[in-house]
Amino acid sequence: MKTILRATLAACALAIGATAALAQAYPNAPVTLVVPFAAGSGTDSVARAVASGLAARLKQPVVVDNKPGANAQVAAQFVAKAKPDGYTLFMTTNTSHSANPALYKNLKYDPIKDFTPVARVGELPFALAVHPALPVKTLAELLDYARANPGKLSYATPNSTSLVAMESIKHIAKIDVLGVPYKSSPQAMTDLVGGQVQVYVADLGSGMGMLKTDKVRTLGITTAEPTPLLPGVPPIGKTVKGFDLTSWNGIFGPAGLPPAVVLRLNTELQAVLADKDLQDKLAQIGFQVWPSKTPEEFAQYVAGQLTHWRTLIQQAGIQPE
Repeated sequence: MKTILRATLAACALAIGATAALAQAYPNAPVTLVVPFAAGSGTDSVARAVASGLAARLKQPVVVDNKPGANAQVAAQFVAKAKPDGYTLFMTTNTSHSANPALYKNLKYDPIKDFTPVARVGELPFALAVHPALPVKTLAELLDYARANPGKLSYATPNSTSLVAMESIKHIAKIDVLGVPYKSSPQAMTDLVGGQVQVYVADLGSGMGMLKTDKVRTLGITTAEPTPLLPGVPPIGKTVKGFDLTSWNGIFGPAGLPPAVVLRLNTELQAVLADKDLQDKLAQIGFQVWPSKTPEEFAQYVAGQLTHWRTLIQQAGIQPE
């Protein structure tokens, strides 16, 4: 028994030593941070700010790699198949990890089994805007106009948040507006300004520059409370009762990421996200830093949001593709 005990203790000591050594050795090469949306999107802006801070903490370059396409599926599949060594990370949103499982029948990745949660980063508000040629000044007026003109308005949908937000509004308010898919948020905003579409629920990260101008008319914000970034713009939920949608953002690795690497990344990200200058910089695009305390807390949050978004999508009557 003593021999077995000594062997067990020795094995534990070796495992602890190996874990500590791995944590100290990582990283010894550049880290890639994959983003599922195009350059210029809100998530891209957040990723670049966080990557800069993380690179300084890790003392290695953190390179942002944009892989847009298929509503974040292209990037998600790429990261899911990557080597779980900490050198390929994924900054993504509710699009890939909350909404897609309910939007697609044959999703080629599992948001829970194929990824290792590292840290939640925060949330990014969206705002509903219309082309200024529409004869509406408020969200209530837009709903009335849509009811009087069924099927004549169209809205841009470059991501799941835009899609689910607008489809939820359509369902609750009982209006008929046509969805037009887009590959990127900047292009969706360009077409709203140009009048190719009349309505767009845009992320503040990519849309703030236009949302504050007279080139579009901003009617509502997705957050439960107003934001000082868009003075006078009321929450959508004040007009559309029952509207409840949060766009979150977080960092994952592939499944099987070593615990020591997860701990190192989480620790450094906590420090990065606690930086007041970073928080102020991200606040300028409407992003609220809201980190999870531990990877386990983030994992629980992701699981809860998966259920919440499935319910939203089902209630909105969105049929999976």
